[in-house]
Amino acid sequence: MKIMIVEDDPVIRDLVEESLIRWGFETIKVINYELILQDFKQSNPHLVLMDINLPTFDGFYWCQKIREISNVPMIFLSSRNTPMDMVMSMNIGGDDYVQKPFHTDVLIAKINALLRRSYSYMDVQINKLDHDGVIFNLEDGTIRYEGQTSVLTKTESIILKILMKQKGTVISRKNMMRSLWDDESFIDENTLSVNMVRLRKKLDSIGKKNWIVTKKGQGYLIL
Repeated sequence: MKIMIVEDDPVIRDLVEESLIRWGFETIKVINYELILQDFKQSNPHLVLMDINLPTFDGFYWCQKIREISNVPMIFLSSRNTPMDMVMSMNIGGDDYVQKPFHTDVLIAKINALLRRSYSYMDVQINKLDHDGVIFNLEDGTIRYEGQTSVLTKTESIILKILMKQKGTVISRKNMMRSLWDDESFIDENTLSVNMVRLRKKLDSIGKKNWIVTKKGQGYLIL
């Protein structure tokens, strides 16, 4: 699989590339930070590592540009350590957030987990789920209801797939995180909460307000 590295610190960029190559990944290093979107279109990577502090435009800007044309998994890399930066990263379409300095083994583990949850569901024979008027296309991550359509990120797609396949059953936050990330040591409660809020907003936009029910102290379900 191809990993696109958008990192302007050459030391970190080369270190990450070496680790990825050792794990058998193909890498695409961005050098011209004004042509990030063009490089993305040409290379068509399976995952993007996006630094926040970049020349000209920051990583948030480029994430939004990429999200206009693709739901490719994206992990933000940043030396910033404020909760707002993490929330901002998730709200604009990021799937995970790694704070610098980081251990490359942790980054690789996050990459592998994100790739598994992003692409494994595409191997199933069922490519659509239909419940209560909502049609969820697993192949392109679109949800449709009464003529209204919205596009989900990879993480949002996995969350909705879990809930729709087990409709009527309460899915605990712990089980949800296990299904999403495989290894709970690499995620936190805030990541799940932000993705759930984002998914609910997209459901609201197509007319399915409050479709995902929260059972306090228990978890989530779709009736």
